[in-house]
Amino acid sequence: MVGVHLYLQDEHGRTLLGLRHPDSAYAGNQWHFLAGHCEREEAISCLVREAQEEAGLIIERGNVELVHLIHLVDSPSARPRIGLVFRARSWSGTPSILEPDRCVEWRWWDPKDLPAEVVPYTRQAIEGIVAGQLYSQLGWDER
Repeated sequence: MVGVHLYLQDEHGRTLLGLRHPDSAYAGNQWHFLAGHCEREEAISCLVREAQEEAGLIIERGNVELVHLIHLVDSPSARPRIGLVFRARSWSGTPSILEPDRCVEWRWWDPKDLPAEVVPYTRQAIEGIVAGQLYSQLGWDER
């Protein structure tokens, strides 16, 4: 499974995260990237689509760059996943709640002062980006 994730920073260097709906099947009440799974499409097209569907943000393909890749497994029985984290150098629109059954709030966070309730691989990817690391992994040591 390939997931795409948006690493979006405002003019103050803060990162956009969404608070997952408490009843979400994955990571309820936790902060997470704007993200989605590729649905028989290439990764950047997926990212552009998800940004518009989830938050009303318009991103041009040429303004996107890969900034981190995370290879993770959530539990011993889970299928491994690859998460591609892309930075949009520019965009238009203001983050809006367009899928309230999945995300109840968008908020800008200082990457060095994230809340405790961040999805673990989201936190790891942000820390990797801040440190200039292109790759990280999570969950493999527990297997």
